[in-house]
Amino acid sequence: MIITRTPLRIGLVGGGTDLPVYYREHGGRVLNAAIDKYIYVVVKQRFDDDIYVNYSKKEIVSRVEDLEHELVREAMHMTGVRGGVEITTLADIPSSGSGLGSSSSVTVGLLHALFAYQGRQVTAKELADRACAIEIDRCGKPIGKQDQYAAAYGGLCDLHFGPGDDTHVERIELPRPQWRALQDELMLFYTGVTRSANNILGEQTANVGDRLPQLKQLRDLAGEAADGLRALDVSALGIALRKSWDAKRALASGVSNPQIDEAVEAALAAGASGAKVTGAGGGGFLLVTCPLEHQQAVRTGLPGMKELPIQLERQGSRVIFNVHQDIWS
Repeated sequence: MIITRTPLRIGLVGGGTDLPVYYREHGGRVLNAAIDKYIYVVVKQRFDDDIYVNYSKKEIVSRVEDLEHELVREAMHMTGVRGGVEITTLADIPSSGSGLGSSSSVTVGLLHALFAYQGRQVTAKELADRACAIEIDRCGKPIGKQDQYAAAYGGLCDLHFGPGDDTHVERIELPRPQWRALQDELMLFYTGVTRSANNILGEQTANVGDRLPQLKQLRDLAGEAADGLRALDVSALGIALRKSWDAKRALASGVSNPQIDEAVEAALAAGASGAKVTGAGGGGFLLVTCPLEHQQAVRTGLPGMKELPIQLERQGSRVIFNVHQDIWS
């Protein structure tokens, strides 16, 4: 039996510039952070040759090709696991439409578990690259590449995409006081709405040619926030987040709605330094950066939204249980 734990993430600044149609020509940059909410993947050997997959539904098939869960199917194809396994995915929060990169965390966690089941160790880069290949190339999802890298690497990542197809990962390692200060300023509120990101991201992709100024601004703000954090200026994130919201809203019609606009304005009026929806937008979670002394006022200003307490997660996807290793160590 193998169990992997893979973090979810919050895209801080620069989301949208990780879409291939943009970064291949112009270069993209995203500041991203892993959080202490996880996807767990369990892979267990079976005595027969069938494939059992447990998620929001249960599948029992004899051939990999017959699986409906496309991420499991493609991960099994990629890792060479053909049968005789039971695969279970578990999530700390609702894993569909949350805006926290859950599908990519599932893909990274699946690959990690299945490679470990085959006795193979893989790097974070290989996990991220292969997860991108599954989601973007094999499954044709209109998504970017930030989530896969955040899930695989963990921590606070300054991600550079292109020009071309190269991806460069720079982890920002803050001293403990600044790490704690940054963590303390982050607040997540559930909007109560889950949505498919595909339609919004598809529109964003179609709009890229007409949104180059906004995308450049988002890319530059990601750099400003990353540089500020490296200089130990925690307030740089809130400033960049606040500046980025109007540019993010302009990327596609579904990014925001009246409820989200009102929530952002309420958070800012209560003393937050920045606010935006996570992921593609349209629902999921509202990310707020706010000094501790104003956080109760923000909670009061968002009475219809449930807060999800979070901490930053320094580690990316990891194998947390390997029965073979436990037996033979």
